[in-house]
Amino acid sequence: MNMKRIEATTLEEAYKKAAREFGCSITEINYEIVQHPTSGVMGLFKKSAIIVAARKISLDSIKSEPEIIKEELPKEKPLEKVETASNIEDAHIDNIEAKSESIKDKLLQEQEKDKVLDSFFDGNKDTTKSPKDDASISVFDDDRDSPQNRATAKEIEEKLINLMNTSCFDIDTVEVDVFNNIAHIFIDGEDAALLIGKEGYRYNALSYMLFNWINAHYGLYIKLEIAEFIQSQEEMIENYLKPIIEHVNENGRGKTKPLDGILVQIALEQLRAEFPNKYVAIKTAKDNRKFIIINNFNNSKNG
Repeated sequence: MNMKRIEATTLEEAYKKAAREFGCSITEINYEIVQHPTSGVMGLFKKSAIIVAARKISLDSIKSEPEIIKEELPKEKPLEKVETASNIEDAHIDNIEAKSESIKDKLLQEQEKDKVLDSFFDGNKDTTKSPKDDASISVFDDDRDSPQNRATAKEIEEKLINLMNTSCFDIDTVEVDVFNNIAHIFIDGEDAALLIGKEGYRYNALSYMLFNWINAHYGLYIKLEIAEFIQSQEEMIENYLKPIIEHVNENGRGKTKPLDGILVQIALEQLRAEFPNKYVAIKTAKDNRKFIIINNFNNSKNG
């Protein structure tokens, strides 16, 4: 069977292109989708549609192309498998094991997602014992003037400027400081609001994209500020958490509603600062949305 690899902008275009290649209608083609098209993020990571297609074998094609039959039909008919009680039981066991492995794989994938999410959020906070009050507090280690941090900050800043210049957004300010193992990134300009997006969806996408790049290449965590977006979100989350903090003080435990993107990070930081002696962690709901639980350490598995 003559198979061809077809690439186009959309799947519909790929189907039409395959039909033209074989000189037939789309309904006369067998195809398998190798890659679905994606629009990417801000024009980056865009993917085309790719299919592998072949023309279906019809009665007319059998009469006109006998050599195809010669290739496709086996010389000998294989022995049919006799279904016995043993075979049926083995198949049932294999099916159960396959489902069990599938569930296990999904759980492992969710655990890996949570590890990445926790590492992304935990990187923005470092705690140690204060000699003054022996309490767990946030430490600000301003080592931005070290030669290594200055060189790293300059390199990241130049690459981000190039990224903004190739995008469709009007951004005139890109500043990067590296200290305390964190790349602090500030971006501003006429299109800063567009770069944030409705309810911060574009900000979240950009944050994760930058984190995956910077953490893998430089071993740093990031803190991204676009205009005054983070400041306004921090004030909003602070007001939202007030009744939750009161509830935890009265009952010893509590949890937030599902939060999106950067709001999880902000809430996590504020709650860990408020409850340094409690278990404060991100959990994943059934719909894959994230929320935060506050509990005693010895009851951390009961959240």
